[in-house]
Amino acid sequence: MSNSTQPIHILIFPYPAQGHMLPILDLTHQLALRGLTLTILVTPKNLPTLNPLLSTHRSIRTLVLPFPPHPSLPSGVENAADIGISGSVPIINALGKLHGPIIQWFKSHSNPPTAIISDFFLGWTHHLSHQLGIPRVSFYSSGAFLTSVNNFLWQNINTLRNLPVVNFPDLPRSPSFTAGHLPSLFRAYRELDPDTEFLKDSVLANTRSWGCVFNSFHALEGEYLDHVRKEMGHGRVWGVGPLYLAGGVGSMGRVNRDKDSSEGVLAWLDGCPDGSVLYVCFGSQKLLKRDQMEALALGLERSGVWFVWVVKSVTTQQMADGYGFVPDGFEDRVSGRGMVIKGWAPQVPILNHQAVGGFLSHCGWNSVLEGLAGGVMILGWPMEADQFVNTRLLVEDMEAAVYVCKGADAVPDSAELAQIIAKSLSGNTVQKVKAMELRQKAMEAVEIGGSSWKDLEDLVRELAQLQIKIV
Repeated sequence: MSNSTQPIHILIFPYPAQGHMLPILDLTHQLALRGLTLTILVTPKNLPTLNPLLSTHRSIRTLVLPFPPHPSLPSGVENAADIGISGSVPIINALGKLHGPIIQWFKSHSNPPTAIISDFFLGWTHHLSHQLGIPRVSFYSSGAFLTSVNNFLWQNINTLRNLPVVNFPDLPRSPSFTAGHLPSLFRAYRELDPDTEFLKDSVLANTRSWGCVFNSFHALEGEYLDHVRKEMGHGRVWGVGPLYLAGGVGSMGRVNRDKDSSEGVLAWLDGCPDGSVLYVCFGSQKLLKRDQMEALALGLERSGVWFVWVVKSVTTQQMADGYGFVPDGFEDRVSGRGMVIKGWAPQVPILNHQAVGGFLSHCGWNSVLEGLAGGVMILGWPMEADQFVNTRLLVEDMEAAVYVCKGADAVPDSAELAQIIAKSLSGNTVQKVKAMELRQKAMEAVEIGGSSWKDLEDLVRELAQLQIKIV
């Protein structure tokens, strides 16, 4: 694949959170199918996530390094799922301490990597790659709109971080966001705080990457992908998503953890009319407060629609802290038209079931892509992180979603929520039609000759042309 005497070798470095790891494992699968030599860097507790990939591709190697300690992280925490979004900054800082061990590994390797592909939360690896004299590619498990917003924010942080509303005049459609709706990591910045200064440097380092890969596609974010290309000053910006649609082992990472529960919900859906069911899920980390749970339950009950509601189990301490649970008697009152799943649910099969017509979601990027690929209309309740940016893209740019609530602490009006749910599940609304159109475009993007397929092929060509040493 190269003029060099040894095969092109790529180091893959995921960020340890489910929403980040699964897409980059899908990308790794695609690169392995195309013949690249690959090593994945993980810490010990994250190694099991790689099992589907490693069993599929025996050629893929792993570099397992101990997770470095950090004073803000409890002992044993190695994944965001163990601590939630509040742990992002310390996890990023802790992983930064792997700089030295990675350098040592490179120096001892007989065929060291010719490039690094690392998650955008690991922007410090740009400095690592510069020291090693090899290119670094930023992998964005999120969208190009978010990246455009983030880059502008961090490049102008001193003038923007205290404004009540931030305008983005240079971005397509000139969006604006209130301070509370800006990405969580930006809002976490504290001047002279070592952890968030490291974060700032890391984010800015992404803007100097040799290349960028997005788990997105042209029909959804073409104008923002073009904007990133313009800002980067080169064409090495690839939209290769939705990666799991291309057939990947990240999809295998979404396999049934509870076979009986999975079969139960899919069998229940088989008995529901086409397009009649609302799927309700807020991701793997988010817990709702008690008043939010009660309002949501009442809204679902009053709406009269069929639904599947996935809720996280709460501990005694979380209950004491005000987090909620399904109200007593609710499941009996909605028996027959509502199913409550406590714990994990097979989200992708549910969203692709013909009975499901709507998705009440926090609008994390993976959920957005999975909802669009299922052709379901999204009812957005953004709460934190990238979710306000993603929901704006869906509601205002794509017209494929509606808002039902905004904010991590907001409590929806039950009557209004019931009305929105009922309206969204009845008839062919504009949003329903747009959602189905985007589903078709997502499928076309990953097929041979589609925009994402072409970008993936171009990425592989660019990587294959690299020599063993690039300064």
